[in-house]
Amino acid sequence: MSRIPVARTLPDFPWDSLEGAKAKAAAYRDGIVNLSVGTPVDPVASVIRDALNSVADKPGYPTTHGTAELRAATVGALERRYGITGIENDAILPAIGTKELIAWLPRLLGLSSDDLVVIPELAYPTYEVGALLAGARTLRADGLNRLGPERASLIFVNSPSNPTGKVLGLDHLRKVVGWARERGAIIVSDECYLGLTWEGEAFSILDERVNDGNLDNLLAVHSLSKTSNLASYRAGFVTGDPALVAELLEVRKHAGMMVPLPIQAAMTAALNDDAHENEQRERYRKRRDTLLAAVREAGFTVDDSEAGLYLWATRGEACRDTVEWFAERGILVAPGEFYGPRGGTHVRIALTASDGDIAAAAERLSA
Repeated sequence: MSRIPVARTLPDFPWDSLEGAKAKAAAYRDGIVNLSVGTPVDPVASVIRDALNSVADKPGYPTTHGTAELRAATVGALERRYGITGIENDAILPAIGTKELIAWLPRLLGLSSDDLVVIPELAYPTYEVGALLAGARTLRADGLNRLGPERASLIFVNSPSNPTGKVLGLDHLRKVVGWARERGAIIVSDECYLGLTWEGEAFSILDERVNDGNLDNLLAVHSLSKTSNLASYRAGFVTGDPALVAELLEVRKHAGMMVPLPIQAAMTAALNDDAHENEQRERYRKRRDTLLAAVREAGFTVDDSEAGLYLWATRGEACRDTVEWFAERGILVAPGEFYGPRGGTHVRIALTASDGDIAAAAERLSA
C-alpha cells in the first residue's frame, strides 16, 4: 500500500520564507524589531497566574467539556463584553488554542472530498490547512455572488480580519447567514479580534441582530491569546449551535482533546476579570496610534485596519520588495501574499511588540 505523507498535501509553512529578511533586519545597527507575527509580549495578569497555580497539584484528568465554572465564566464574559445573549452553558467547548481548533474543525465535523469549504480571499492560512486536512475542496470568496451554483458545506468568516483588520458590517453578516441557511451550510466565525476594535463596531455571528436569535449551524471561535496575553497557555473556545457543539464534544472526547485543568482555571479567571483585558486593550491602542502615524508618514497607505492587532499597508509595489525595505531599517514585517493572492502588494505590520520596540520602529520609519 502506498502512503502519501500528510505534510506533502499542505503548503510550505509561510514564515520559513522570511529567514533572509530576518537576517537582514537582525544586522541593523540597533538590532531587529520583529513585527511579523502577532505574539503577545506583555505580562500575564496576576489574577490569571494565581488561578493557574491554584490547581497545579491536581493529578486527575480534566474533562473535555471544561469545568462548569469555566463554561459559566465564558457565558458571562460574552454577554458583558460583546452583548451576546442566549448562549447555553453546555454550548461552550474549550480548545487547546484556536489554531488547533480551526485546523481540525472540518475533519471533526465530518467533511471530506465531497465538501466545499469557503474561506475569505485574504485569510489566516489555517482555514485552508483545515480544509486540506479533511480532504475537502476550498474556494476563496468574499462575495456570495462568486459562489455561483457551488454548494458550500462550511463557510469561514473572520471579522475583525487577520490580516487586514477589516470589520464586516451588520448587513453583510446577515446576508451571509441567510445565504448559508438557505443551503444548509455551517458558518464558523473566527472572532479572535472581536475585543480589539478601534473604529466603528464589530459584530459577532452570535449577535441576535445578525442571526435573529437562531443559532442553528452557527459557530464562533474565540481566543484569549490576544486580549489576555495567553498565547503560551493555548486557551480558546468554540460556542454557538448547541447541537454542533455537542457533536464536536463527542469527537473530541474520543480523540483526547482536553484542555489541561490549570489552563481551564486560568481561562476562568481571565473571563471573569475585565480589568486586565481593558488595560491590555489600551496598551495596544497607544501602540497603534504611534505606529499608524509613522507608517503613513513614511509614505504608505494603510487600508482597513479598523480593528485587530495589525496594520495592512501598501505603497503599490510587490510585497516582498516592501519586506526588504523594512528589513533594511531593522524591521521585520509579513508579506501580504502569505494570506492569499490579493495580498501581493501589501504587508502586515503587527502591533504586538513592546512600547520600546514600537517607538524604535516609528523612529526608524520617520528617519
